[in-house]
Formats: sequence, structure tokens, C-alpha cells
Amino acid sequence: MAPSATQTEEQESSTFSPTLGLHLPESAQQRLLKAGIDPQAYPTRPRKPDYLDQVYAIRSEYREYIDPGSRADPEKKALLSNAKVTHLTRHIGTELSGIQLAQLTPQQRDELGLLIAERSVVFLRDQDISPQQQKELGEHFGEIEIHPQVPQVPGIPGVTVMWPDLQIKEGRKAHFRQPGGASGWHTDLVHEAQPAGVTHLHNDTVPEYGGDTVWSSGYSAYDKLSPAFQSFLDGKTAIYRSAHAYIDRNNPSAGPKHVEREHPLVRVHPATGWKTLWVNRAMTVRIVGLEKAESDTILEYLYSVYEKNIDIQVRFKWTPGSSALWDNRITQHIASWDYEGNEPRHGTRVVSLAEKPVFDAKAPTRRQALGFDT
Repeated sequence: MAPSATQTEEQESSTFSPTLGLHLPESAQQRLLKAGIDPQAYPTRPRKPDYLDQVYAIRSEYREYIDPGSRADPEKKALLSNAKVTHLTRHIGTELSGIQLAQLTPQQRDELGLLIAERSVVFLRDQDISPQQQKELGEHFGEIEIHPQVPQVPGIPGVTVMWPDLQIKEGRKAHFRQPGGASGWHTDLVHEAQPAGVTHLHNDTVPEYGGDTVWSSGYSAYDKLSPAFQSFLDGKTAIYRSAHAYIDRNNPSAGPKHVEREHPLVRVHPATGWKTLWVNRAMTVRIVGLEKAESDTILEYLYSVYEKNIDIQVRFKWTPGSSALWDNRITQHIASWDYEGNEPRHGTRVVSLAEKPVFDAKAPTRRQALGFDT
């Protein structure tokens, strides 16, 4: 006798593996167990929205935002008095040692926020931080984004699972010629009404070699432009879209559509007051007010300023237990998949949402503020 539909559903439910049959890396298991998280229930998956209006309704209300870095001591004495500070390049990237993120005071967190705003991305190795503590730290920098599309740590909404092997199991196409995913220049969550500020990625498991991440500076990308071109871009806006597409229930036959929002092409960071070029190839689709050919040509050039100038980039080689905290208002980043999935890579990510982007014509550039051009 054939099994009933109910019996079949029960069998499928009882045999479903949250990891889709993958073995969670040992270091990741140990981190979860230490935090009181059951690896057998890891990860959980959100109910994905189907319709465009559902996504627009998420965080549609304006939220007042005060950047923690604006409260900080400019000298950062509380944060840096017992830390070793290594600036990795002239324009972007600083590594701190002698600090545990999970133990920072509110004053030290404010100063870390200012350091990230000034240096774009800050790295710390050998961090003993649980997913719960990672979320708590992120809440200091802004409202935590709960991603509607990606797996989460059980019981801790807003702590997303960054596990490339699982993404491939779920259907992401990846091979040497087309690695896909994060292996393309991008900025997190630009389609939000109040887009991402600080992202904190903690990797508990990394390949022996390879799998590096590269960041590029929006401050310096803007400074690379001629004064005449800066003036042309100042005050213009662009359309920024979501990574995922959804059905328009008012016109379902039109096919999936992306969430789109209009933001300044050049924005000002609230903690530093410096101008930054805010575009990325993946999600900035057109400049408002220009013909398509004009917009495409200009955007292609602006993408290349970020992507091709290695003097405004920093490359980080991960080690187990490393954290990177970067500011999406002033950076792009790209992950290298040169390890090709031959070794595991696993971590957790928290994204803190920030202010509605603004432009201020009177704001200085980073080079002007620091006196680099005098």
C-alpha cells in the first residue's frame, strides 16, 4: 500500500537536514555549543517574501539615527590606550590587536565606530565572540537588519550565516570562471530607505590559504576625480536596487522586479563629515536625469575608479576567529573564491542600518580634511 500524503510529508520533515547534508566545520560547532546553540537545528531559514510590496513594507518608517562615532573622543583614548594599532594602507584599513570586541564598553564602542568611519574597515584577530555578543555589538551601531532571504542563527534573528558551501547546496552556481555570489564588487543593502552602516563579519573557519576579502575606499574614489567632475556629480541622485527580485502582485506577468530607491550619488558620512562616492556595479543601476547611454558611460567609469585603483584598496587574509567591521557608506568589497570550495569557510554576519543618505555641498573631501593636498 502506498504511503499517504500525510505520511510522506512527515517522512520528509523528519529527514530534512538544515545543513542540507553538509557537515558543519568543527570550529563552527564548538563556537555554537559554547554559545548554547544547538548545531543540529542550525541554521534556520526565514519565510521569504514573494511580493514586491511586502519587501517595500519592511522598515518603511523613518527612524531617527545618531551615528555612535559622532559621540566619540577624536583621540579614541579609551579604545586605543592598550591596543596595538597597525594601519595597513595610507587610505583604508586598520588592524587592532589587544582588544576583545565582546568586552568593549559603550565609550569604546563609540570610538570604534569613529575609527571605522575614518579608516573604512577595521580588522581584529583571535576574537572570542558569540553570535549573541556579535548582535549586541551591532545594535550599538544601529538597527539590526533581519535579512528575508538568507539562513539565520537559531533564536538570534539578524545574525546571518555566511557559509559558501551551503549557498552552493541551495543553488548558487559557482565555478572557477564564474564564482558568483560575493565574488563581485558590491556594497551591502543599498536599496534600503536607510541603508547599511557597519557590517561585522566574524569568520570562525577559513581556508588554509585563499578566501581573502578586498575593500575599496569611497572617500578616496571621490578624491580620485577631478574637481570639475566632482562638481558635476555633486547633488545628483541614482537608483539603487536590491540583490533579489520579487513579484509585483499588481502586474505579475511582468516578471520579477527589484526593490529600487533613489539616493545621492555622493553622500556625506555623519561622523567624519567627509564626502564619499557611493556607487557599486552590482546595485547602482542609473543616474537620475541622464539618458541611459550617458548614465551607463559615467557609471562604468565610476565603478572602475573603485575597482582598478589598488592604492585605495586593502586586502585582508583571514585567520580563524577574525572579525572585520566595515562601513558600507564609504566602501565596496569583494571576496575571493580562489579556494574554489576545496576547504570550508564559515562565519556569521551582522549588519547595522544607518541614516537616510544625505549630500552637503559644503562638506570637505577626506584629503582636504586631513591636509593631504596642502
